Amino acid sequence: MISLKKIYTLLFFLGVFFLPFNEFEGLAFLGEYKNDASAYFFLIGFFILIIESLIRGKINIPYKHPLVIVLMVFIVWSAVSTLINIQSVLQNFFKDTSGLNRYFRQTISLLMTSVMFTVLFWNVIKNYSTYRIFILLRRVILGSFIFVAVYGFIEIAIVFFGMGFLTPVLQGFDIFPFVNTNLSGSLMRKGISSVTFEIPALGTFLVGVFPWMASYLLTEKKIYKYIPLAVVLILLFFSDSRSAMIVILAQLFIFFLLFLLDPAYKRGTKRALRYGAVVFAALLVFNSDKIIKTYKEKADRIDFFKNMSKDISNRSRFGIQYATLKVFSDHPVAGVGLGQNAYHAMHYYPYWATHDNWEFRLRYKNQSLKSFPPNYNFYTRTMAELGSVGILTFLFLLFLCFYYSFMLWKKSDDKNRFLGFILLLSFVGVSINWLQQDQFRQYMFWLSLVLLIKYAMEFRTKKLA
Repeated sequence: MISLKKIYTLLFFLGVFFLPFNEFEGLAFLGEYKNDASAYFFLIGFFILIIESLIRGKINIPYKHPLVIVLMVFIVWSAVSTLINIQSVLQNFFKDTSGLNRYFRQTISLLMTSVMFTVLFWNVIKNYSTYRIFILLRRVILGSFIFVAVYGFIEIAIVFFGMGFLTPVLQGFDIFPFVNTNLSGSLMRKGISSVTFEIPALGTFLVGVFPWMASYLLTEKKIYKYIPLAVVLILLFFSDSRSAMIVILAQLFIFFLLFLLDPAYKRGTKRALRYGAVVFAALLVFNSDKIIKTYKEKADRIDFFKNMSKDISNRSRFGIQYATLKVFSDHPVAGVGLGQNAYHAMHYYPYWATHDNWEFRLRYKNQSLKSFPPNYNFYTRTMAELGSVGILTFLFLLFLCFYYSFMLWKKSDDKNRFLGFILLLSFVGVSINWLQQDQFRQYMFWLSLVLLIKYAMEFRTKKLA
């Protein structure tokens, strides 16, 4: 008979595999999680874990670890700040949604990732050695990435090279769960989204898997160790995700910096940079016009300020963030309460952002459209909703993540060095990505947080084998 532990362990690994799969219609009551395939596996796994814990009479949580303590302070403060602002919360009403209703929804969203999913992650991960769980997870993530890449390359052939005859092949992927082939968005924007629901979603997935695929350079000896990283960069190029380009460039910079600082990889890194420069120079000589044109196009795409006047999306983003900062300036200590920013920010939308902007008219200010306007930045949102106390607490949590990851990279032996490498680059990616996303459901952050706790605890007791 299969034990409950084996069931929720399997559901955990399935959830990790299905992280990029979000192009399907899910259950509406799950709100922002409804289209995330992985959320269903994690949720079911968590409830099975709770059943097993009730039978055994205990559940394992590393509540004494500093990272967990800081996280719990952040969660508690999200409730305290709302209580401080309870009078305005009870008066808030927008798009047929009360402030109290909005608070409960956002609290559930926060608790799903920071408590429910992380508790599941911990109770699976604790049963393995750190080295073993990283290897298992990398295999699962690689399998998911291969699926995304195969789909993506077929999509590239259709969208960029006009091979429309491959469309039926792509549609054949619909036999797999959580896959819903739709090329309209890719053809319109000239960018691929693979099995995700939009181009930015593929970018977020690539940011998340980049450290795991790059880690093969540290652990493998043969030439194929370069393939996973090369495929990430190819998919990134054809996705045309502006934000992902910026984030992965930052990850690449940290990646090379770590290698140059490490005596074990310094020589190989310098050699790779020399060879790369030679290849790039050769390409520039033989096809300079096309390369320069492509470079200019990509540079123009990621120049948000240059495109603000002609790109409505950029105006909306900066306008909403400006309004959010105005809310923070009015409530600098405790904020306005979790989930309450939209009620206050709508009074501060600047004219330069809203003038002749259909997004505000048809989406953000449209009372008949029930979805709330996004904040477009997790940090400004936290500042407005939870004030200085909330943002400083969360930034301290991020600081600890960076500090522990770097020290583990620096002090681990050669066999385990890649573990700290993956974690550090993962936190770099997520922390930068939060500059243009405002959700708690950054699965790679919570998974990396639990892995870091496990790694730090085993490192301290020297049980890494």
